[in-house]
Amino acid sequence: MRGLSVPGGKIGPVTSVPRLTAALARRIALAAQGFAVPRPATPVGTRQLRATAERLAVVQIDSVNVLSRSHYLPFFSRLGPYARPSLDTLTDGRGAVFEYWAHEASFLPVRLHPHLRWRMAAADTLAWGSMTRVARERPEYVAALVERVRRDGPLRAAELGEARPDRPGSMWNWHAGKAALEYLFFTGVLTARGRTAGFERVYDLTERVLPAAVLAQPVPERADAVRELVRTAARALGVATEKDLRDYFRLSPGDARTAIAELTDAGELTAVEVDGWGRPAWLDPAAHRPRWIRARALLSPFDSLVWERPRVERIFGFRYRLEIYTPAPKRVHGYYVLPFLLGDRLVGRVDLKADRQASVLRVQSAFAEDGVVHGQVAGELADELRLMADWMELDDVVVGERGDLAGELSRVVARR
Repeated sequence: MRGLSVPGGKIGPVTSVPRLTAALARRIALAAQGFAVPRPATPVGTRQLRATAERLAVVQIDSVNVLSRSHYLPFFSRLGPYARPSLDTLTDGRGAVFEYWAHEASFLPVRLHPHLRWRMAAADTLAWGSMTRVARERPEYVAALVERVRRDGPLRAAELGEARPDRPGSMWNWHAGKAALEYLFFTGVLTARGRTAGFERVYDLTERVLPAAVLAQPVPERADAVRELVRTAARALGVATEKDLRDYFRLSPGDARTAIAELTDAGELTAVEVDGWGRPAWLDPAAHRPRWIRARALLSPFDSLVWERPRVERIFGFRYRLEIYTPAPKRVHGYYVLPFLLGDRLVGRVDLKADRQASVLRVQSAFAEDGVVHGQVAGELADELRLMADWMELDDVVVGERGDLAGELSRVVARR
């Protein structure tokens, strides 16, 4: 019997390690993310949205709105058109999900709230920047904000009337009130009751928002909670490396490795080797192993299928970088670029913008991956773009000239 070596130590004694082909691993990963089943043929309702949220476990939130708020897109990618207000009812702080820090700011199933309380309890060491500074230097101000919310009800940071500090180049240039509210959000004293139309978080006391039954659950030990988070990540990923598993909830390497070892020993994870990965991997034993994938989807840059760029490159051979913060002259593919999934491969990418004033979905660039048939990809992509435009209540799709797929795509769109 030997140990399976990983960076930093050994995880679990194993007698033999099953081997997966790269193609099977790719199909397993897609199935775990919800792409092995056809989109519903009937109107999508709350039940399907809730099931998708539970399957993914983490739906990342982002404020960029050049196309759509990012959390709407993973549901469209998997389910097709749905009424966005139906998702709002799940994410308004009183439904099936809650907002917290997981893989960045995210929506998560309420069942995971107890398993993140260790993170809330460690806010003084895990939070950052002005959050911990205001808690350390102005504890009476932080306490007064809690009492204000308790007395007066939900609160937005803008209602505090404080000016932002003059710190050019700071990503989170928060005034003291915003920092204090964010600290209280990190600790779990406050939570999000929802978001405004301008995407501003609305804070309220957690006990006034989340179900009492959830809050009454005992707080798991940190090790038990981390083990559940890794178990959840494994179900959402299907097959994954140690880094993949810990990145899903942004866990520390030490915590994740211990949990992986324990889950492997318990038979809840299976150590495997995947052709071409060049590193140890773990399989969810219950993962579906489809013989084929017939998916077609445009993927948000913040979709859990593609948010970890090294994993995307390893599984799909698709080099993908977010260029939002890259100066325009240096961008390779565009500002808000969505990979295009067709079958079980990422076959292209498009830079999209919703021109709401003109009621147009603008394809500012379109690129195909090497070796794909442009005509086939353009036809499927045109149909998906038309479907997205209709869902977003935009009248037309207009394709620009940039990219090696743009010409063919423009011709196909014009014929649709």
